[in-house]
Amino acid sequence: MSSSKPSTNFSPRTTMSTDHAVFSTDDRHWMEQALGLATQSLYLTHPNPRVGCVLVRDGQLLASGATQQAGGHHAEAAALADARARGVSVKDATAYVTLEPCSHFGRTPPCADALLAAGVSRVVVGLGDPNPLVAGAGIARLRAAGLRVDVGLCAEASLALNPGFVSRMTCGRPWLWLKTAGSLDGRTALSDGRSQWITGEAARADGHHWRARSSLVLSGIGTVTADDPLLDVRAVQTPRQPLRAVLDTHLRIDEGARLFNGDPVWIFTVTDAPEKARRLADKNGQVIQLPAGTDGRIDLPAMLAWLGAHDINDVHVEAGARLNGALLQADAVDEWISYVAPRVLGDGAGLVQWMPPADELAQAPRFEFMDAVQLGFDMRLRLRHTRRWQALLRAAPA
Repeated sequence: MSSSKPSTNFSPRTTMSTDHAVFSTDDRHWMEQALGLATQSLYLTHPNPRVGCVLVRDGQLLASGATQQAGGHHAEAAALADARARGVSVKDATAYVTLEPCSHFGRTPPCADALLAAGVSRVVVGLGDPNPLVAGAGIARLRAAGLRVDVGLCAEASLALNPGFVSRMTCGRPWLWLKTAGSLDGRTALSDGRSQWITGEAARADGHHWRARSSLVLSGIGTVTADDPLLDVRAVQTPRQPLRAVLDTHLRIDEGARLFNGDPVWIFTVTDAPEKARRLADKNGQVIQLPAGTDGRIDLPAMLAWLGAHDINDVHVEAGARLNGALLQADAVDEWISYVAPRVLGDGAGLVQWMPPADELAQAPRFEFMDAVQLGFDMRLRLRHTRRWQALLRAAPA
């Protein structure tokens, strides 16, 4: 498991065939332990995937580990280091790992070789690694050395931890989720623009969790101009702040905006303004000029391709109705995280603007509900783009 430049093919590709192993109740128990470890790396591993590994023999846990920051231990290496620290041999153990062990030298040596050297006898893999540098080679190396390797246990749960990594590797673009917060009648602000706070503290803190697990927080120039946000993570503890970016077709951004706090900011535009770009560069703002779409605004598929080529796995969007509508119209939204407050605001700002009306219900964008969670007085609804999720499942080697 490691970072790599993605494919530029926007049609997901299958990299290896499905393994038809039969798994026991104990197998599922230990893989669920490995998945729990992987969740500990949600805020940490960008641009690498979140992976967990447990080493088990005779029904006893020997050691465990999760992927660390890029350049640090992968999950398998972390588990083996844990075994050494405990003074425990893992010979003839089973390794449960949520993503295929890597088989190439990147920032770290191959995990497949480390498992072989440690003497494990079986490896259970949740999901194959779609990285073209791996893509079944780790599993093949282990099997060639005589190990039993079973693939596909809790594959969808492993994918749910890493949809952006799989999307980047197989489609050349990140996984994008749209975060909205509004009233029961779909309003994000009063008619005079006031919006603080429609949702409560628990919902706002949960929103920061989603910021923290993203590679990039993205907003539009309208929101940045109106609210002057920081777009950083404050309500949860995180060892890494995500990158921040603004879509600004005409490069209108105020050079005194709070975004320019010394941390990197990407500004996407279609406007060639080299002098302003140089001034923004002095504030650690990088201006990225992209082609315009047919409406004269930033070509959103081109932006997603650019992000994929620059190791961005997950994009968290917090924007206004115009950008929300543009992303939906471009079929760019993979997941929707909607916070709904038990209020009715009446006339005011809506969630989405500029969406052309559908002539038929069948033409309307369709999402599937994933879960609904109560947060204080509010509800969080998670929805997923049905077709795109199924395409990732087909593309990921399982």
